[in-house]
Amino acid sequence: MKCFVGLDISSTKLDVCIMTNDIEMKVLFSATFGNDIIGASEIKEQVLRFNDIYHFERIVIGMEATSLYSFHPAIFFHEDSELKQLRVEVMIEQPAKIKKYREAFEENKNDTLDAFYIADYFRIERFTKSYLKEEKYNALQHLTRTRLQLIEQLVRTKQHFIENIYYKCNTLSIELKNHQLSTNIWSATIMTLMVEDYTLDELASLPLEKFVELIQKLGRGKFKAPDKLAKAIQAAITGSYRLSHVQQDSVNTVLSLLAREIRSLEKMIKEIDRAIEDMVEVLPEYQCLTSVPGIGKVFAAGINAEIGQIDRFKDHPQVAKYAGLNWKENQSGNTSSQNTSLVKRGNRYLRYYLVEAADSVRRHNVEYAEFYKKKDEVPKHKHKRAVVLTVRKLVRLVDVLLRNHQLYTPPRRSMEDN
Repeated sequence: MKCFVGLDISSTKLDVCIMTNDIEMKVLFSATFGNDIIGASEIKEQVLRFNDIYHFERIVIGMEATSLYSFHPAIFFHEDSELKQLRVEVMIEQPAKIKKYREAFEENKNDTLDAFYIADYFRIERFTKSYLKEEKYNALQHLTRTRLQLIEQLVRTKQHFIENIYYKCNTLSIELKNHQLSTNIWSATIMTLMVEDYTLDELASLPLEKFVELIQKLGRGKFKAPDKLAKAIQAAITGSYRLSHVQQDSVNTVLSLLAREIRSLEKMIKEIDRAIEDMVEVLPEYQCLTSVPGIGKVFAAGINAEIGQIDRFKDHPQVAKYAGLNWKENQSGNTSSQNTSLVKRGNRYLRYYLVEAADSVRRHNVEYAEFYKKKDEVPKHKHKRAVVLTVRKLVRLVDVLLRNHQLYTPPRRSMEDN
């Protein structure tokens, strides 16, 4: 006889249903406990008590992947020494799969029923066996996920900064392009000029030599063509609309706040990058990934943190599916549509780090650059299609390197290729 424990987890409580897989599908226990160590310990005692009675040949504790809320219960049951002696399997399944199973039955929805159907879902044993990640990967994941959240916040803040710069000097970005300058609007020098105690009229009236000196001072002498930048800014000021005094004050206030936030976020990202680099040193897998040209420690850390032990996955297609890098099939009769979309239901953090790593690799690796260029030669969705296919190629490489614990070796190129 086998035992299946279903847990429906929220921030405050654990709804549990314990059932067997015999013909009667007997429900042995159903209750609600607090989502704390006391409640989890009571559920463990119930499992041990029933095992003393029935001597189960297999015990599975299953739950939905609710990220923050399921983290502590999953680790508790997985690491408990008494449950380890019984070889209890702790399984985490995608909520979407359990939801579809639950929707096949026309009954009212409540937490007690949800726990029952979670247990019943695992009872039919159609789930894919999953392994919890080791502690070192979870610790690294806290850093890499926070880094992505900070990056996303920085992107939003920069976009907001650009919008407000347009109110103040609406032709600035155009003039920077016209003068063929690569300087970004949110570069430290531009931000200082637009935010600090300089009015547009003051900057426009500065002699070119004085303006160049100011730019070199703010940029610490890093600009190769400060005169071109000075001319571009003055041309932008001349061609831009002027705001009223009241509106100008409000825009300046917003720009000042956003500039401080951008600087703060960039500082935080640098600090978290250092913390990631320190922690990733203890992972042997990172050397496998950083041996690939274009994959630095941060990208390697993000990929390692989300994948964990590569043995959690059967093969590279499963890794790609976990990241949401697989396509929906669109087929009817003898016709298969070529216009299919990504599933994107997987791990968005792993997808981000894989996509960023692949984009970096193609700029450092001739093989991947040629592959990307070849896949870009299609009539529809050129860049997106090429990037995703390049990522899938990288996933295959990552899977091989991690599974075989080996370093990257560039493929040999014939004399004709050189």
